[in-house]
Formats: sequence, structure tokens, C-alpha cells
Amino acid sequence: MNNRLIHTNSHKSIGTSEIHEFYLKKQTFDKVVTNKNDMKTLKLNKNEGIVRYTLLVSFLLINNLNGMGQNILGSTQRVSNLSGPRFGVTILTGEIADTLRSKYDAAPVILQFGWQFEWQFFSTDTGPTGVVEVVPLIGGLEKGLFLPSLSALVGMRFLSGFEFGFGPNVSLTGFSIALAVGKTFQTGQLNWPVNFSIVPSQKGARFSILLGFNAAG
Repeated sequence: MNNRLIHTNSHKSIGTSEIHEFYLKKQTFDKVVTNKNDMKTLKLNKNEGIVRYTLLVSFLLINNLNGMGQNILGSTQRVSNLSGPRFGVTILTGEIADTLRSKYDAAPVILQFGWQFEWQFFSTDTGPTGVVEVVPLIGGLEKGLFLPSLSALVGMRFLSGFEFGFGPNVSLTGFSIALAVGKTFQTGQLNWPVNFSIVPSQKGARFSILLGFNAAG
């Protein structure tokens, strides 16, 4: 009889310790899951902040340059062609940014270098001009990466120098659509185009600011 009691008590004691151990493991697991969710939330908030900041800075930049263009950079006349070098910055978001961080330990901000090829398919004396632009770019060279992209845009440019366009984009992440707006300023015999573009995709959006120059006339 005593042996049975001892055996039963021992069995209860072992069961209690297992329950306690399971409870501790569950608490640890819950903390890990919570931390991961917090990290995901922080990443999402950070990406949203970057996007909003980029949009705000780009809008203020183009808007301020547009207001000061007549006084600082001279009046804008009809631009015959804006083919020439392009350089700027691209901000990456989503899976693209995560891949850069995890595989290459690189920040999701890269420099871009390339060239814009341009053709005009119609023009009016006092109105807009239809343009086709092909822009190949190479990004990430400063990080030891080779990230090529190509955009083919169709749009219009106005006498004020303002322009907009859209068209297909291809990069290492696949195919997407590029949307772009910009403003061209003139000083002396030089054109100074400033463009802001967005390339949305399922793997993350890309936000770019590109500058360029070529001879006016």
C-alpha cells in the first residue's frame, strides 16, 4: 500500500514538472513570436516612412525649382531633345530591400548611372510635344553590385518644361510599369532635366530621383 502511494505521488510530481516546463517553453515561444511580429511592424513602418519622405522631398524639390526656375535658371524655351547622361538615387522597399539587407548587408538606397535616349513623334507650336524615352540604368555599383534596369516611356512635354510619361520597365526583379514626372530647366546653353519616377511591383516599389544635362538648342 505504501509503495502504491509513493509511486502515485512520484507520478504526480513528474507530471507537474512537465507542465511547468511546457509553460515556460510556451512563454518563450510567445515572446519570440511577439518579437518577430514587432520587427515586421517596425520594418513596415520604416518602409512607409521612407516612401512618404521620398514623395514629400521630391514634390517640394520639383515645386521649389519650378517656382525659382525663372529667376535662377533662366526662362525655359522649347526643348528639342533631352538625350544625355542620367544619375541619381533609388530607394528600394519590400522584398527587394530585405534581400539587399540579408544577402549583401547593404542599405536599400543605391546610386544610379545611365543614359536617356529620346525621340519626338509630334510637336506643336504652342502646345505639348510627344516624346518616347528609353532609359537604361545601372545601380548599386558603389556597393559592389550590378543592378541593371531599362524603362521605355511614352509621354508629353510642355512649353513650361513640365513632362510626364509611363511605360514598361524590366529589371532583375522582373517586369513592371514605370511612372515618371519631371521638369526641365535651362541656364545659358544647357538643359537640366529633373525627374521623379515610381516603379511598383509585388516584390516592392522603387522610388528614383534622376538628374541630367545636355546642350540646349
